[in-house]
Amino acid sequence: MNTPLLYEIIGYAASILVAVSLMMSSILKLRLINLVGALFFTAYGLLIGAYPVAAVNFFIVLIDLYYLNQMRSAREFFRLLEVSPSSEYLRYFLNYYRQDILKFQPGFALEPGGQHLAFFVLRNLIPAGLIIGELRDGDCLYVELDYAIPGYRDFKMARFVFHDQAAALRARGIHKIYSPPGAPAHTRYLEHIGFVREVTPAGQILYRLTL
Repeated sequence: MNTPLLYEIIGYAASILVAVSLMMSSILKLRLINLVGALFFTAYGLLIGAYPVAAVNFFIVLIDLYYLNQMRSAREFFRLLEVSPSSEYLRYFLNYYRQDILKFQPGFALEPGGQHLAFFVLRNLIPAGLIIGELRDGDCLYVELDYAIPGYRDFKMARFVFHDQAAALRARGIHKIYSPPGAPAHTRYLEHIGFVREVTPAGQILYRLTL
């Protein structure tokens, strides 16, 4: 491979990475991908002698590193806020995010009744997540919706709910949590936080987490 072509590939890679970073709904992913893109642009500028390009992008690298460090060290506050399944605000939230919710859990439809529970996950007082489920079989919570709004999909809320709050859930008599797989991205999310795939006697695929 000749040198000019190599430099051109580095430039194109930098452009693609920066463009992809702007498509991220997660601020963390945006910063990380933008950082790599800026590093490529810095190298590209140095290689072709475009020092202003290298200088500006090196400055962007420093900015990304600063904010990534701020995000890593920032202390966040989480809380579960239980609401009625018939809450007007809950319905407004579901309607507002309906299309995004269906991308991850296409079969979801709220049908209050039975022993349904609904919890907003507050992240620094922002209603950043929502969990809706039904109590069945005495000690099982069957999750019908486990959703995080764009910009907050970094597993921190999941760790808070399913790990940090495990004792509180057990105190309510919940010892097992089941969830349908949903879309492939949602299935990967369940596996990442510790849910185990099961097939029921009726042939239904569910994911189980034992608290």
